[in-house]
Amino acid sequence: MTAAARSGAPIRVVGIGADGWAGLGERVKTVVEDSEVVFGSRRQLSLLPNGDFERVPWPTPLLPALPELLARHHDRRLTVLASGDPMFYGIGVTLARLVGPGALDVYPQPSSASLACARLGWPLAETPVVSVVARPLATVLPELADRRRLLVLSENETTPVALAELLRDNGFGASTLTVLEQLGGERERLLTGTADDWPHPPGDPLNLCAVDCVADPDHPRRTRMPGLRDDSFTGDGQLTKAEVRALTVTALAPAPGELLWDVGGGSGTIAIEWCRTHPACRAVTYERLPARREQIAANAHALGVPAVAVRGAFPEDLTGAPAPDAVFLGGGLTQDGVFDACWQRLRPGGRLVANAVTAESEALLLAWCGRHGGVLRKFQIYRGEPLGGFTAWRPQLPVAQWIVVKPFGNS
Repeated sequence: MTAAARSGAPIRVVGIGADGWAGLGERVKTVVEDSEVVFGSRRQLSLLPNGDFERVPWPTPLLPALPELLARHHDRRLTVLASGDPMFYGIGVTLARLVGPGALDVYPQPSSASLACARLGWPLAETPVVSVVARPLATVLPELADRRRLLVLSENETTPVALAELLRDNGFGASTLTVLEQLGGERERLLTGTADDWPHPPGDPLNLCAVDCVADPDHPRRTRMPGLRDDSFTGDGQLTKAEVRALTVTALAPAPGELLWDVGGGSGTIAIEWCRTHPACRAVTYERLPARREQIAANAHALGVPAVAVRGAFPEDLTGAPAPDAVFLGGGLTQDGVFDACWQRLRPGGRLVANAVTAESEALLLAWCGRHGGVLRKFQIYRGEPLGGFTAWRPQLPVAQWIVVKPFGNS
């Protein structure tokens, strides 16, 4: 359904807090009472007084059923209940994408993040929020940093215990964890402890977690900047080394919301580092070996970007793949058709970066650069390693790199 297909009055999207009906203003109460159909969770619908409207609880799963559900009631006055602010990780965002913002009237309440920061005295504008509602808990990991504060929107009552375990396992066990339950309601409660010895059993399912991060000084430091230590990844040794990886991801120039194709994934290092730069960055990595595909998925989960899509051999497994904003060619350069398939599908204005370590693949970079332009550079990394009682510089293989932007109007 689109905004153009929607007839009748706009869908009213009403935020309701844990304080229920009493917390709504008179205007919003009138909106709900004037409805013919009210959608919401069973908990939200139970907060409403008796009325002439029909109550329709959300089905599970919701998203696949939502278009048909709205179409079925398209000629009726509809109200949708949301928790707090509907446009803050709420159903309002989904509806705006589905029917268009012009088909909605949104009536927000304070978000759970606003209420949490009010209770804790934290600056809302400076506090990152991570939702783990229908998302893997590991997505919290890239946000962790010493002395940083963040909020985690919980899936249910089990999230705080799982979050404490995640913090312990990733070098943040000394962090203070505060669970805020039923914010704004009569049963509001705050529970505090450290992740290392979290003392509280699962409580109310309506909660969010506040984390005041304290890093273990002996644990490897992992930031969103590319160039994680090589031992951050596991695998068979097929990975782009940290220094080359930092230069490569920088050349790919990720921006929020962009999609990368990582061709010849190996251990998944480039795709993972690309996605860690911003939570909205996406990546598809192509790897022909099943064992490596499993390892890429494991590395992506361990480093907090489990949404990295792992596919099989390239270009055989291209069906349904969306066009990329950037492409990294780290493997298969000498395979017929790989570069052409990447170049053809790369969006105009998109970037392609290819690394070569053999003379044969380097010759291809020279030929492609002659045909399409771009920039060539070559570098070699030396690392200091023990040699007896001294330190010697051990060279890694030199890497030739080609960086090119696809022109508009080019195919």
